Amino acid sequence: MKNTIKVERAKKNWTQADLATHIGISRQGLNSIETGKFIPSTVLALRMAKVFNTTVEVLFQLDDLEE
Repeated sequence: MKNTIKVERAKKNWTQADLATHIGISRQGLNSIETGKFIPSTVLALRMAKVFNTTVEVLFQLDDLEE
């Protein structure tokens, strides 16, 4: 699963720690999601979409092999 979290963070000029605080997880947890090592729960994905004022589909996309 691909994601655009790093891009969305850059738009807001937020560090991983900033975003982690906004969504209520650890920076390490956010790093695992951002690097694709961990897939977030639906609730967490929705929380991220809300803080970026976007949709889950903008933040997370299936890889070509997953479609």
